[in-house]
Amino acid sequence: MDDPAAVRRNAFVAAARELFFANGYAGTTMSSIASKVGGSKTTLWTYFPSKEELFTAVVDDIVRQYGHALTIDLPIDEPVTDVLRRFGSVLMTKLTATPLLSLFRLVVGEAERFPHLAETFYDRGPRRGKARAADWIAEKMVRGEIRIGDPMRAVQQFAGLCQSGLYQFAILGMAEARDLSRLQEEVDAAVDTFYRAWGLDPCG
Repeated sequence: MDDPAAVRRNAFVAAARELFFANGYAGTTMSSIASKVGGSKTTLWTYFPSKEELFTAVVDDIVRQYGHALTIDLPIDEPVTDVLRRFGSVLMTKLTATPLLSLFRLVVGEAERFPHLAETFYDRGPRRGKARAADWIAEKMVRGEIRIGDPMRAVQQFAGLCQSGLYQFAILGMAEARDLSRLQEEVDAAVDTFYRAWGLDPCG
């Protein structure tokens, strides 16, 4: 059987996620979260002493479910373009999932008033994923498969290329984002553009 404490904790996280997305961070109180689950605020505090800790738990839960790009295999012996296509495809499939889009919109909307939320989100997801990809890029540079430069800048540019098309529409909830079949085409174009800038073989 599931641990009752874990079940209770997950219920609080699920309720917080729903209310954060519906009302924003500032518009959600610990009392409203406790009420939604059907417990007291005192009980909620035993699991999460602050709303910020509860928000962190919501971020971690979403990243755990949709952050596959953080753990996707990056084989050092495979060609650069093959690995980037696979990585970009997983990345964009997950970034356009509704929970991650909702989380991103929430963080952006609250970033000015609550900058620590943005820091929490970035540290838990994007920073980890980019650091891991940068390590792979750095090794490819050492092997002479990518021109020497700043590995993190290369990763940031690749991510920017992948997110330059359909993802922009998805963030805004526009109709152009409904056809996700274009994602792979956009990733392929991003890999091609990236390799023209960073690759050693222009025919790669």
